[in-house]
Amino acid sequence: MRSPVLPLTWHLAKSSGRRGLHSQLLAAGAAAVGSFLLLLMIAASLGAGTRADHTTWRTPDAVPAGKATAVQATTTTYVRHEPVTVVNLARLPGRGPTPAPPGLSGFPKQGQVYVSPALADLLRELPADRLAGRFPEVRSYGTIGAAGLASPDELVAVVGRAPGDAAVSKAAGEQNHYDENLTERAPIAGFSGTEASVFTGTDQGTVLLGVVLLVMPVVVPASAAGRLGAARREQRLAALRLAGATPRQILAMTAVEAAAVGAAGALAGALAYTALLPALAEVPYGVGAWYTGQLWVGPAWLAAVVLAVTALITVSAVTLLRQVVTSPLGVAQQADPRRTRLIRLLLFVAVLVYIWSTTGGGQLKPRQLLALLALFYGAFWLLGPWVVDRLGRIVGRRAKRPATLLAARRLSDDPRGAWRTVSGLVLAGFVAGFFSVSSLGSEGPRHEGQVAVITANAADARHTASEARTLLREAGVTATVAVTSEDDYESLLGGINGVTAQVTGGQEQIDTAVTTLTPLGSGRYPITQEYVSASDDTALDRIATVSTATLVLSFLVAAASAGLTAAANVLDRRRVYGLLRLAGTPLQVLDRARIRETVIPLTVLAGGTTAMGVFGATQLNKAAGTTINTSGAVQLAICVAVGALAMFAAIAGSKPLLRKVTAGPAQTAD
Repeated sequence: MRSPVLPLTWHLAKSSGRRGLHSQLLAAGAAAVGSFLLLLMIAASLGAGTRADHTTWRTPDAVPAGKATAVQATTTTYVRHEPVTVVNLARLPGRGPTPAPPGLSGFPKQGQVYVSPALADLLRELPADRLAGRFPEVRSYGTIGAAGLASPDELVAVVGRAPGDAAVSKAAGEQNHYDENLTERAPIAGFSGTEASVFTGTDQGTVLLGVVLLVMPVVVPASAAGRLGAARREQRLAALRLAGATPRQILAMTAVEAAAVGAAGALAGALAYTALLPALAEVPYGVGAWYTGQLWVGPAWLAAVVLAVTALITVSAVTLLRQVVTSPLGVAQQADPRRTRLIRLLLFVAVLVYIWSTTGGGQLKPRQLLALLALFYGAFWLLGPWVVDRLGRIVGRRAKRPATLLAARRLSDDPRGAWRTVSGLVLAGFVAGFFSVSSLGSEGPRHEGQVAVITANAADARHTASEARTLLREAGVTATVAVTSEDDYESLLGGINGVTAQVTGGQEQIDTAVTTLTPLGSGRYPITQEYVSASDDTALDRIATVSTATLVLSFLVAAASAGLTAAANVLDRRRVYGLLRLAGTPLQVLDRARIRETVIPLTVLAGGTTAMGVFGATQLNKAAGTTINTSGAVQLAICVAVGALAMFAAIAGSKPLLRKVTAGPAQTAD
């Protein structure tokens, strides 16, 4: 006998009318948003790793001198505060051929200069005394292809040198003691390196930090999509159950409907991600924009996310049917409030104790900290409905206004539904609290405006200082030149023999000074403050970028989730609202009750997660050996205020829907 599940599901979906269609569209919209953001997070994580892999050839693994076919010396110089990676290559005489570096058609000959497209544009834009003078003079530049670049905006140059050139000498690989990854020399036979550039090596880890903090605010609204329209579905299925439908048929009908809606929404989100790839690739991160292919996750990830979101929505919808199966009459009469159990609180306390004991035992690895953050997220998500339930009971006993009493009754009658409305902003509050006080980076002295040249010894430094004064004067650069020694740790060189020039006149003069002093470095570029603090500045820049993106996405998702859930709740409760209107309750009181239903749990729970976010950031700062960022208090207040306003605006957007569903209570409240 043919199963009636599919025909009956299709019939009920069609007969649900415009309001049923509205609920299904809202659920599909939530699924689309979840699918899109999950794919975006996966793309950023995988793309950051791909970009790092595209920079490993610049620091290849050294080989024994007898097997080497070439010498490579990679260094970094700065122009307009932007790093320029320079790879100097020299073929060793009498040795075998060396393969071409990634992005080049062949191994560069002596005197050839290959540059990235972005660097080629910059060379044409800037005067020669600001940038081009740092490289050998050539009639035309070769082009480095995408295979050798992490980003289309990256500034990279490959210079062919003679074996005896100072730029590939041993001294060229000993720039200073600040960061060996910025300058490194090695005998090579190929470009199979494993160490990423300092400008891309930490990108993926930082992105993963943002993913861990953002995944729960994204997953919660996506899972809530299966619960949109739950009241309408429960009433309908309860009637079928009383009419003789079996529990298996009820579950199958729900699964089919939820899977169809979830799959449609998830597929729409995946299509939107695919269509927006070129636009997403233009969003800068780290070294610049992305190549479109770096953000393409591939068919496997695309299908996995669509299936995962569909499964999440289906499971979420099916889990609500336990009461329909066991007590259809109670559901039909709406006689069984959805209470929560004390076990939620006990599990949350157990997780907090575990986190406290783990973080109090000493410094933890970044992966361990991320795991603890994810564990806390899950625990607070479990606790949320229990807190909402208790808040509803407490406020209901002390309510003095009708709107407050209605809000309290809704909180205690359906704590899970109320939690779904505020969960996005509550979990976003944790992100805001975390990033507002996180302070990772160096607090050492800075020497802005200084340009330094390293010398072999103090005698060379005195001679170089005299030449530097002459060259800077001829170039029209106003600077105070001084000699530094091994005992001088207060200068830019930090205890290294050399010459420092304190340049006045702004960044253009600094860039000109670097170009002018390049011939004095014996193959080593003059260094500036950006070079010295590159590692710390890069980490701070990545964290700042990820924190901003995470905060913005968290609050956008929270507002969207609140708006979708509020609209779905209006449709689900249209019978209750209609009866209240028949009883004489003003529409304004009903709307105030909806707002207070959000404000009450939001105030308590968002405050709790924000405090825990501050605690998590404090532990991360302690592990990194840095202090709390006290200036972040203003940022935290702004984030919470803007997020709350956005959520209230999203909820207020469903007021016209409330007015519409209660416009004719005598006909619609049956």
